[in-house]
Amino acid sequence: MFPMPDIETHERPSTVPPFSLALFKPKYWATWLSMPLLYVLSWMPARLIDILAAFLCDTVLRRNRKRFHIAKTNLSLCFPGKSEAELDQMVDAHNRAQARAILHYPKLWWQPQSLLDRSIDLIGYEQIEAVRAGGENAIILLCHSASLDVAIAALSMRTSGAGAYKPVRNEVLDWLVATRRMRFGAKVYARDDGLRPLIKSVRNGGLLVYPADEDLGVISKCVFAPFYGVQKATVPVLGRMAKLTNAKVFTCISYYDFERSRYVVRVLPYIEAMRGDDDAADAQAMNASIEQAVDYSPEQYLWTLRLFQTRPENEPSVY
Repeated sequence: MFPMPDIETHERPSTVPPFSLALFKPKYWATWLSMPLLYVLSWMPARLIDILAAFLCDTVLRRNRKRFHIAKTNLSLCFPGKSEAELDQMVDAHNRAQARAILHYPKLWWQPQSLLDRSIDLIGYEQIEAVRAGGENAIILLCHSASLDVAIAALSMRTSGAGAYKPVRNEVLDWLVATRRMRFGAKVYARDDGLRPLIKSVRNGGLLVYPADEDLGVISKCVFAPFYGVQKATVPVLGRMAKLTNAKVFTCISYYDFERSRYVVRVLPYIEAMRGDDDAADAQAMNASIEQAVDYSPEQYLWTLRLFQTRPENEPSVY
């Protein structure tokens, strides 16, 4: 059993990066000068963004051999029946999805709520409303797809809640991403804040959005469970959090619908097998639910993450 990390040790209310004069250091001038272009992107038609995304993919992302190797390794492990050509096509589609998501960030940051809401299809949210109407709380297991922030925006436009985020090295972008995620009333906490503020938010009736599908590289805090048939280091924290907060855990994924030039945010039924009293069972149930979500658009999952960096004892690195 791994120890529940930092539930009772962190008291800080939030770690939203403060706006300060340090953000105007010369090393950030290029970032500030790019802001007008980013704002223009927020008003570009989706079809034009698709064309620009293809260009960005072909000229930048496709040439990054490190990213290509990680993504193709993950895909070859999870989809062993695919041919080399099919795997290469999946990596290419994944890179285009990431490029598109990057170019759509400004829409999430600055586009009016009414317009933004009309460009996203949120499917399955009524399940969360039904659970909360029955007196229980809800936790969202948010999958790391290329368009993860679209799901954050769609959910926060409908309810108050909180979530954890990973700080960005560029302090200007870190401030911008964190504050923009809060534009519809959500609260954000850095991972170093621990779990206590997140648990408190759920107990107060807020919707917790928590991306728990990464391999954090700490073998002492994980158990191994299959993910597409591959043993994956999994932190089964959500089961325990759900038990502590009387909550149901719903898996959620967002992806881009190419034919309609729209984003889809899909909430799956809550994970019935996640009960918080068996780490191995919770991890297996969580990974199985993530697989179901990923299958809606496999290429758009974040395959460039080192999903299998932590290996069982005596197993070599897959990368």
